[in-house]
Amino acid sequence: MTPEAITAALSRLAPALTPGGATIDALSRLSTGASLETWSFLVRGPSGATRLVLRRRERGERGDGAFTNSIPLRDEAALLSAAAAAGVPVARLVRACQPEDGLGEAVIVSHVDGETRGRRLATDERFATIRPTLAAQCGRILARIHAMPVPATAALATYDAAAEIARYETIYHRLDGASPILELGFRMLTRRAPPCPNPVVLHGDFRNGNLMIDAAHGIVAVLDWELSHRGDPAEDLGWLCVNSWRFGAVERPVGGFGDYADLLGAYEAEAGRAVPFGAVLFWQAVGTLKWAVMCMMMVAAHRSGEAPSLERLMIGRRRSEAELDLVTLLEGLA
Repeated sequence: MTPEAITAALSRLAPALTPGGATIDALSRLSTGASLETWSFLVRGPSGATRLVLRRRERGERGDGAFTNSIPLRDEAALLSAAAAAGVPVARLVRACQPEDGLGEAVIVSHVDGETRGRRLATDERFATIRPTLAAQCGRILARIHAMPVPATAALATYDAAAEIARYETIYHRLDGASPILELGFRMLTRRAPPCPNPVVLHGDFRNGNLMIDAAHGIVAVLDWELSHRGDPAEDLGWLCVNSWRFGAVERPVGGFGDYADLLGAYEAEAGRAVPFGAVLFWQAVGTLKWAVMCMMMVAAHRSGEAPSLERLMIGRRRSEAELDLVTLLEGLA
């Protein structure tokens, strides 16, 4: 869909987006994930301009590579509303778009000021003061997410550890590039997969890079709910601690900005229950294994011509980093 077509569709919606909304201006495409387009724009009216954000995918698309299990945006919209009600910082839902809106599968949310680039959050001096508080903030926010009820209009799949590992092993076997390290990981982690008798709502991609951070206040929005599902609460906690999301600050295991103790202590205080450290390390290993497979998927999407891009090739090269991380984690679990 061209920028001109998006502007035209948004112009028709302008009165419904803000009081007195009349015209659309300053449409610009932001950095995007693998399966969604993200656009910033202004709605102008008699009282001034309001900046909003459009997230959309073309009808029928469900991502490529690692994101074939993305939930529909209508379900993401329901989760945003439920998260806001649960005290989770999120961008305010403005509109869950309908087919007649002419934008494909789309949602429109409020603009939130802050920084999302993980390396800056982990290393930039501008965030030095707030950085030590972020792990505890993550713990409290994840506890609130995990306490959320599933919205009545959202259909979330449930994956325990064995199902999640099996899902990625199936994907791995469809790809070129056999890896003895990954195959060892599948075997070891499958044998150690714990049951999940009480699955909770999971964000599914809670990590440095999907958090909007303000230098004075910390986390002001949790972004990108497209991989949400139900499962073990340790899954979200472990994914946040995967080395790839530390952006070089490897000495701070929680997102490159904090420590396990701060994350888990704040989670327990908010949730009223503890998550065992060993469970977090297990899911950190699973997350590392998944990320290695995702890197392979990025390369496959480029080579097949489905989604050619230099970015996907660059991400694909990071498989070797994940393999090294996985060996270290598996040694700890042995």
